[in-house]
Amino acid sequence: MLVFNDFGLTEPVIKALNNMGFEEATPIQERAIPVGLQGRDLIGQAHTGTGKTAAFGIPLMEILQVRREYIQGVVLTPTRELAVQVAEELNKLGQYKGIRTLPIYGGQDINRQIRALKKRPHIIVGTPGRLMDHMRRKTIRLNQVSMVVLDEADEMLNMGFIEDIENILKDIPAERQTMLFSATMPAPIRALAGRFMNTPEVISVESRQVTVPNIEQGYIEVHEKQKFDVLCRLLDTQSPDRVIIFGRTKRRVDELFEALNKRGYSAEGIHGDLSQARRDQVMRQFKEGAIEVLVATDVAARGLDITGVTHIYNFDIPQDPEGYVHRVGRTGRAGKAGVAITLVTPREIHHLRVIENMTRGRIARRPVPTLKDAIEGQQRIAVERLLLAVEKEDIEGYRGLAEGLLEETDSVTLLSAALKVLTKEPDQTPVKLTEETPIRIKKNKNIRTGQRGYYGGPSSKKGNAGGSSTFRRKKRSSSRSY
Repeated sequence: MLVFNDFGLTEPVIKALNNMGFEEATPIQERAIPVGLQGRDLIGQAHTGTGKTAAFGIPLMEILQVRREYIQGVVLTPTRELAVQVAEELNKLGQYKGIRTLPIYGGQDINRQIRALKKRPHIIVGTPGRLMDHMRRKTIRLNQVSMVVLDEADEMLNMGFIEDIENILKDIPAERQTMLFSATMPAPIRALAGRFMNTPEVISVESRQVTVPNIEQGYIEVHEKQKFDVLCRLLDTQSPDRVIIFGRTKRRVDELFEALNKRGYSAEGIHGDLSQARRDQVMRQFKEGAIEVLVATDVAARGLDITGVTHIYNFDIPQDPEGYVHRVGRTGRAGKAGVAITLVTPREIHHLRVIENMTRGRIARRPVPTLKDAIEGQQRIAVERLLLAVEKEDIEGYRGLAEGLLEETDSVTLLSAALKVLTKEPDQTPVKLTEETPIRIKKNKNIRTGQRGYYGGPSSKKGNAGGSSTFRRKKRSSSRSY
């Protein structure tokens, strides 16, 4: 394993990496950074959470010239969340060299972006649609760009951005360095690389186990009407520190987080219909721990890099194996353990097996948690809170009160009462969710995998925006994020 000093980086970049806590390079960084520093085109095949941003960000920092106060680098991303995340990391990498990065995305006031562009950033990180808007307005000119990065190229294809990407690349000088990163390499992405890249070095760090190995994966077979009660029992039994729950549709997300709040959980939801200001507010609350449960659609959660997520619950089974990998990849990061549990109806078991076969990871069957399990889970938390208070809290001021109570009541009765007060009894407030039709396996042969039943199902139909099944569309989806 290489450390970053082994790459011969300049002192400002090394200082930034040290400040960010980076020490050893990940496999994609180890192989991509030397190619990027040589100014060569490259294709990196790697999944979310493997360190792709630094893999292309470090060459950007080293090659771009701080004295040239115009746009020299462009990074294209599929979603606004990923654009913001990538821009934040690039600004950290460039903080000591003085390389400035600006995110450009839809949902934010374009005039505000125009004002920010007047500060002459060196790098633009943007979604294709909003970048095209600026190009038409001539508020962004790409005639001096020397480095281009296509991040999560397969997701941009899924969301209907392929034509926009082609138009953007045509507007950038041919004498440039191009880096493309993608979890998968479907034919349209390979064709794009053939047209716009110059003999790229191909780097693949896919392991035999596609999903993250330190994620404990499981599923619970449960009927649709019982899903919500089972979800609540999971929350009570496992008591996750920070959890993301995935729903198939925007309606599902809205109903889920409202129902969770009715039962006393601290939950919020994000999907494509929320304003950018509201999405930012929810994400800030989740990152700061003000809310414990985030309910999201696949599209809204793309590109989110939130540390400390201990559990992922798939309330609805994902549409395809790539969607499953993206979802469970939200946990088990930075070497920490994670738990991912999928709720599956009996009619979806075969679809789960398709996902298991494609990801080559074992998804173990779990028993349905009972009400007794939930109560015992909450009792365990009450005991832990009490013991933690004994160990770390200043309780001297309460000793006199405790001694007075012990004169009237025996210690076991008093402690039992304290534990009962501390225990959150499972809330069984009646909740009604709109039923989602189970995913059906189509009988046609899939052109990409040669297997039956890879895509298909109700969430691929128009009107279910927010799901993950957009791969086969050639027209742009109306639910895409600019």
